Amino acid sequence: MYQNVTIGGQTTDGCDAVNELSFLVLQSVAQTRLTQPNLTVRYHEGIDKRFLDECIEVMRLGFGMPAFNNDEVIIPSFINWGVAEKDAYNYSAIGCVETAVPGKWGYRCTGMSYLNFPRLLLVAMNDGVDLTTGRRFTKGYGRFTEMGSYDELLAAWDKTIREMTRYSVIVENAIDKASERDVPDVLCSALTDDCIARGKTIKEGGSVYDFISGLQVGIANMADSLAAIKKLVFEEGKVTQQELWDAILDDFSSPEGQRIQRMLVTGAPKYGNDDDYVDDLVVEAYEPYIDEIRKYPNTRHGRGPIGGIRYAGTSSISANVGQGRGTIATPDGRHAHEPLAEGCSPAHNADRQGPTAVFKSVSKLPTEKITGGVLLNQKMTPTMLERKENRQKLEMMLGTFFNRLHGYHVQYNIVSRDTLVDAQVHPEAHKDLIVRVAGYSAFFNVLSRATQDDIIGRTEQTI
Repeated sequence: MYQNVTIGGQTTDGCDAVNELSFLVLQSVAQTRLTQPNLTVRYHEGIDKRFLDECIEVMRLGFGMPAFNNDEVIIPSFINWGVAEKDAYNYSAIGCVETAVPGKWGYRCTGMSYLNFPRLLLVAMNDGVDLTTGRRFTKGYGRFTEMGSYDELLAAWDKTIREMTRYSVIVENAIDKASERDVPDVLCSALTDDCIARGKTIKEGGSVYDFISGLQVGIANMADSLAAIKKLVFEEGKVTQQELWDAILDDFSSPEGQRIQRMLVTGAPKYGNDDDYVDDLVVEAYEPYIDEIRKYPNTRHGRGPIGGIRYAGTSSISANVGQGRGTIATPDGRHAHEPLAEGCSPAHNADRQGPTAVFKSVSKLPTEKITGGVLLNQKMTPTMLERKENRQKLEMMLGTFFNRLHGYHVQYNIVSRDTLVDAQVHPEAHKDLIVRVAGYSAFFNVLSRATQDDIIGRTEQTI
């Protein structure tokens, strides 16, 4: 799982690193069309134009590769965290969109714990009690129906997410300590600097660097929920707190609930449309998590490696489907048990202003602090890239996103909705159909129905 080949990027003196082998790797991926290894291209301002053209041609084949990571964000971020400049220029993608210095990194990058932002928002609104299980998750910080302002809700969220962040660290550390004791990973340690020189396994602190992150799920749902609450409840008074709360608990099933749901969906700004109103709300809500997580080093801190700390990451793999299944209706109008938005991508069909607006919304996130990966999925139909003019437009968009807006990552599904729907009905006719799920590609037919539906429901962008 998640073997990742990285090509492109820069040499340690800042020159373009594209060479003959880069093209050969592209050709081999195009010819084999396998789900593994994953293929990532490191983008930078001086990338070889002929190489970028070839990358777009491989994308057009429709199996979700290559993905693009941005040197202009990742290299300075690593240097800021204490990675030597020479090593920062030598980073590779590892797993989905996570990045690391090959041969010098510790046990893992991301994924030991997930924090479901929309579900925890409901916990904050319900005095610390989870509505799905009825269990108390945190101390009580107030009930939404009794809050006098949006600021009171934001204060409850601040305390809730900080408390849950601490709990996630406790769980992670317990697993890490048990893993260090029972699963030493001797072979992996022997291949990682400086484990042999230090006489330590990677889990004991033998690696040169050791940075990890949990994963935060449902970024877009969080943004849209906060915007709906602030605008429709506290600013315009179109929905009372009790009416919204009752509609959520009823999963918008009654006539009144359906009326409120329509208002939530159409009457409030949506993340992904370059609207500062909603984009700034999610940045504000993300900050307490980012601030809290950096307080807690991992179990290798002080035992040898540089770093030994935690940072944020939005690479939810396909957990947005499972996490959604365990979450009741949310204030953005999403029904109970439906998938959450994946990565940092907008909610399905909420992004109405085209791909440039999506790029601008995503770029407002504090990407330099979310070094665990800012995963953005986009989808286009194959016909959209048939014209050379449109392929050149896409390249210019990528350049603006990475060089001017400082985006972290983007990847594409070049497949039509009709093809995906037909593959559900006639799987025998689409045995070789590969799609981009999250930070990885997979055969469409082996995915769960819920994950298939999630991919089908993504917005089809035009240029």
